[in-house]
Amino acid sequence: MDIGPSELIIVLVIVVLLFGPGRIANIGGELGKAIGEFRKGIAGDRDTDAAPADSTDKLA
Repeated sequence: MDIGPSELIIVLVIVVLLFGPGRIANIGGELGKAIGEFRKGIAGDRDTDAAPADSTDKLA
């Protein structure tokens, strides 16, 4: 049950008909921003987790 190029083209055509080309561009941009914010949030969590561990090591 592999998805071939013809099936992908059919799905793409249906998506364009449903949303329109302008809305698809907006969705792509918003999705890119969301992924970027998610990655920043993940990286930020690692930095904040490491900071308290460093400060407690200095106190001990």
